[in-house]
Amino acid sequence: MTTPGFRPTHVVPQNGMPAWEAPDPARPTVPLDALLPVQLVERRGDWGHVLCANGWSAWVDGRHLVAVPQDPPLADGSLTRTADPRPLLTRAERTLARYRAAVEELAAGGLEGEAFRVRTRGLRLGVVVDGESMWLYDAEEGRWAYTDGTRLSTYVTDDGPRAAAADPGHAPTQVVTPDGT
Repeated sequence: MTTPGFRPTHVVPQNGMPAWEAPDPARPTVPLDALLPVQLVERRGDWGHVLCANGWSAWVDGRHLVAVPQDPPLADGSLTRTADPRPLLTRAERTLARYRAAVEELAAGGLEGEAFRVRTRGLRLGVVVDGESMWLYDAEEGRWAYTDGTRLSTYVTDDGPRAAAADPGHAPTQVVTPDGT
């Protein structure tokens, strides 16, 4: 049974995700099912407090939640640009070119296996393109970033969830829907 006024803001990743009773790794609870729609109601550091359609709630690593696309901008509205994806694309191209050059030299007999391993050590690259959507691994920042071509935002980082500051000096951020529910 769906809670009245429930409007998902995110879904659980396709492999499901662990959940906790509180933003504390020592208090695990039942994991959330894959692709479960949830509503993010509060953030504390990397922790996210989610509400499920049936009224059940839990704390999760909020960085792994997949955002539900928002309505497209109005015809008279302009897209807000944030971080430019081009510098990260340039770094990805350079990393791929360095790897390809090492592969070419290995294939031509100019490198032995150990020299190839030394030359490619530390190279890290990840790129997923799906139409206008792209996920890029940023090895310098240790994060996956998402871009739709106009703006770049962090999707998930290599770090585990961090606790919120003891007292941020204000109430925790609350996520609310446009209709106030």
